[in-house]
This record gives sequence, C-alpha cells and structure tokens, in this order.
Amino acid sequence: MSDGEKIYDVLIIGGGPAGLSAAVYAGRAKLSVLVIERGMFGGAVFKAKELANYPGGLPGESGADLATRIETQAWSFGSEKAAGEVSGAALEGNIKEVTCGENTYRGKTVIIATGKAASVPAKLKIPGEDEFLGRGVSYCAICDGPFFAGSDVFVVGGTDSALEESLYLAKVTRHVTIIHDKEDFQADEKLIESVKATDNISFLPDTIVTEVGGGDLLKSIETKNIKTGGKNIINATKDEVFGFFIYIGTEPETGIFGEILEKENGYIVTDEEMRTNIPGVFAAGDVRRKTFRQAVTAAADGATAALFAGKYLMEEK
Repeated sequence: MSDGEKIYDVLIIGGGPAGLSAAVYAGRAKLSVLVIERGMFGGAVFKAKELANYPGGLPGESGADLATRIETQAWSFGSEKAAGEVSGAALEGNIKEVTCGENTYRGKTVIIATGKAASVPAKLKIPGEDEFLGRGVSYCAICDGPFFAGSDVFVVGGTDSALEESLYLAKVTRHVTIIHDKEDFQADEKLIESVKATDNISFLPDTIVTEVGGGDLLKSIETKNIKTGGKNIINATKDEVFGFFIYIGTEPETGIFGEILEKENGYIVTDEEMRTNIPGVFAAGDVRRKTFRQAVTAAADGATAALFAGKYLMEEK
C-alpha cells in the first residue's frame, strides 16, 4: 500500500526525543506531520531506568514513562505515525519521498532523527576482535553478561554507556575492570561516583587494548599504557574465560540516505539550524555531527529542526 497521494508538510524519520520533539513543534504549528518509527517510540530513552537530569522529569520516572508522555503530546497536536523501517529515500527536489517496504511517503520537508537506534557499535579494530566476537568479545552487557557469571570481565570505554554497563556487569560477574585511554572518565558525575563506590570494579586508566586472543574462547588481553609505553598481557586461568565488552561509541547507519547528503564519519553534517546540504532536509539528535548526545540536546535539536522546517515552508510559498 502506498500513501503517495498525500503530501505531508513534514516527514520525520525516527520517534526518539528528537523526532517526537519535532513532531510536537511542527504539529502545534498546524503543519501536517508523519513520524516514521521502526521500533518503539521513545528510541534509546525508552530503555533508561531513570532520567534524573532531564528538565521537568518526575522523580523516579523511567525513560519509558517520559517517552510515553512526549509521544502522547505529539499525537495531541495532530501528528500521524507510521511503523516501518526506511529502505530508501529520494531527498532532492521539492517533494521528498521516503520508502518503507511497500509504502512510500511524500513530504515537502524531511527531518532525519534516527538517533542511536540507527547506529552500530564502534569497533576497536584490533587483532582478535572479530575472531572472538560471541566467544568472549561483546558489545552488549545485558545480552551476554550472564554468560560470565563467576568470571572476570573487562570493559573498554569511559563514557556514560561504558559505566552504566560496568555497573550492570558488576552485579552478574565476579569482577569488572574498566580500561580507558584517559585518566578521567567523560561521564555523568553521579555515574562516576557509583562506579568508584562499587567494590568489584577496578580501573586501568591511560591504557589501550592492542590485541585479544585465546583458543576456542577469549583468554588473553594485551594492553599498553599510553603514557609509559609499557605493555602487559592479562591471561585467564586454565579453566576460565574472559568477557570483553566494548563501549567506545557508535557509528551511525546513514548510508541509506545516499552520498548526496554531507556526512562526517557517518554523522550527518548540519548547521545550527539543523539544515543539511539539501534544501528542505534537516537532521536532529544523535544522528547529526555534534559534541554532546543527550536526550535533552536531542529534544532541542528536534524543536529547532521543526521551527526551521516551518520557516523553509513559508519561504517556499
């Protein structure tokens, strides 16, 4: 089925904080809006146990609760929604087309807000990483952490994600060692305090991992101190196996939007008004090139994108 007969003012790809915020602002401006989401509305925020640093968040409120409130607000202003994964996009021209399987949606503007849901874990690109994937190497603590109950595990990274996953792993494994290439963590202070207060978590600062190895399963980790140059090999005991979890960021899957869209390391390049290099196409939230990736900054991006999409539509009349 195709919805090609209707032309929306704004097509929003992604239903996380950026996409929903854009829907709120565009809908309230009386623009016709369609939000396309391939999974759960709320995006990565939906999985958060608590968003203590989100302005206006209620004490103890989960990410799912907040996402539901924002979603309800978006629909109250008349925005429509569609489920599906984008399989193609024609972004040039006055009328843009976004394809989801057999459905094609048309719009005068497009806001790309695919966020973390459209990202893949960044790799260390070291010897053994691909070879031992699923045999000790992992990018998902919740998925694979329980396999290492009673064993030692290592986490590479120093951001919120790395520390959050380390706290989870500390509950289901014997000991967690966080390896980070800097002296200090780049994370929320409350998270840092929690990690440092956990007895079975230790740290290897100013350190990188240069190789992982073993036999059938991961049993050795080679590290290097970036200040001294000293190398060390950590070996598991004969009957044990290491868990090695990598959290050094994500690489967005934006290839579907083609080479005509300017990108940097996969992230979509925008100006401060969320405009891309294609007229009428905007990007908001974690999918765009930016320094900080938080729910509140994504929501701000979405609002900005919607406001300037509205301005673009006025100028095109």
